[in-house]
This record gives sequence, C-alpha cells and structure tokens, in this order.
Amino acid sequence: MGGAGARARGRAGGGGPRKYTDPMSLTLGSAGAGNVWTLWPALLAAGAYGLAQLPGTRSPRLPNVALTVGWLFQALALVYDIAGVGDAGSGARFGFAPALSATVWLVIGVHQVESRLLPLPGVRRLLAGIGTVAVLIAALYPGEMRPHAGSAWLPLHWLLGIVSYGLFGVAVLHALMLDAAERRIRSKAAPLGGSGPFGLPLLRLERLTFRFVDAGFVALSAALLVGAGASLQTPGLWRWDHKTVFSMLGWATFAALIAGRRLQGWRGRRATRWLYAGAVLLALAYIGSRFVIEVLLQR
Repeated sequence: MGGAGARARGRAGGGGPRKYTDPMSLTLGSAGAGNVWTLWPALLAAGAYGLAQLPGTRSPRLPNVALTVGWLFQALALVYDIAGVGDAGSGARFGFAPALSATVWLVIGVHQVESRLLPLPGVRRLLAGIGTVAVLIAALYPGEMRPHAGSAWLPLHWLLGIVSYGLFGVAVLHALMLDAAERRIRSKAAPLGGSGPFGLPLLRLERLTFRFVDAGFVALSAALLVGAGASLQTPGLWRWDHKTVFSMLGWATFAALIAGRRLQGWRGRRATRWLYAGAVLLALAYIGSRFVIEVLLQR
C-alpha cells in the first residue's frame, strides 16, 4: 500500500510520532481493556491452529475442522483489534501486525476453499503454523489508534491494499508449489506434464498462480489510485516516502511480470522469481516499514 494512510495519524495525534510510554507496550501492545478483547480470540485461534498442524492419521477431519475454527477466531481477533474494541477512544486501530495477520487470514481462507476440491495436508500444516505466528504477533502488537482517517477514501484504500496483499500471498503460495513440482520433474521423480507433488496438474497450477497475480495487480492498482485520489481531496496526505516508493516498485515489478508473460511467454522459475521480488517489495511497503517504526524505533 502507498503512503496515503500514514499521514492521517499525524494530524489526528498532534503531528508528532507516537511514543510507547506504557511499560507493557512491547509485550501486550497498547494498555487497557482492549487487550482482553483481542487476546482471548487470538489465543483460541493459536490453539486451534496448533491442532491443525497434527498429521491427522487417526482423525482426518480434526485438523481441517481445527483450521476452520482457528480461521474464525482469527477473524474475530482482527475485528476486535482493528475496531479498537475496549479502547477509550474512537476510530480504527491498525499497524504492521494486524496487516500481516489479515494477509495470512485471507490466504488461509482461499486455501480452505481450494482444499474442498483438492486436500493438501502439507500446505494445511504450513499455513496453520504461519497462522499461529501471525495471530500471536497481532495480539502482542495490536497497532495504534487512528481517530480520523483524514479522507473518506482512506478506508477503501486500506481495504484494497490488504486484499492485494492477500491475493499476492496466495499467488506466492501457489508459486512455491509450482517450483516444488518443477524441481521434482527435473529430478525425474514425476513425468513431464503430469501432476505436481501436491496432486495438482502443473498447467492448471501455473494458470491458477498467475490468475491470482492478475487479481492482486488489479486490487493494488485500485488501492494506489484511490490513495492518489484521496491526496487530491486532502492536500499533503500523499507524499513520496519509503512506503510509496516500495509500493510503486512492487506495482512496476508485477506489471513487468504480467507484460513478460503476455508478450515474452515467461514461465517457470523466471516468472516465479519476478513474483517473489514483487511480493517482497510490497511487503516492505507497509508491513516492513511499520515493523521498523513500531518495534525497532518504538514510535
């Protein structure tokens, strides 16, 4: 996401950087009753995700049900966190950890839909582990309260940005599966043109991967356009900081990937490397920059 959303808190909070003055801020985020509201669904989600990592040999349905339960409790934790439930002030609360948790939540949701057509136990265990880490980090670092958005378009900008994060996250997951399948073929462990190690035909897996890239690119483009439009409505809301630069670099990387596939027929590792590069740049744009500000610099 671009830098449009970061300017709102400056005007709402007096223009200066937010300081963590409470000694518990590094362990339980912001102090107050809001911690209770965000902590209990996060712990239940982490516990359910832990059960979802079991092999499922004795009870095959238990890990799948546990993943769904964890996904639902993670959604509840995100709602409580972003809505600032239990906090004295009004407004939305957001930061690097809720953004990361929301991204992982979207990826798990897409996997749940796909797994009904093709069960992928290895992917389920991987996502359950990532979900455990993401939901606990979001409970420890719930983000900062933003009383005023600064523009009526900024909530849509943030929503589209998170959707693009989730779609690109799903694309990266499928790209990892595609690379694993190609490595298996290169080692002659599977016939060329057959199914990958996850039981999905390679051509279908490749098409699915880059359909998510296309969808993510549309969402990211819309997020940047909405952010630019919000800056026209509120002068000074948009500026060329590191978040904007990384967002534009990520957008350009994905645009080059899509053009390369359409015009040059990029496939295989060349295409997935461009996908990984764009995903890293996009992650640095908001999650990475906010991690530095909130955790390392403690602002």
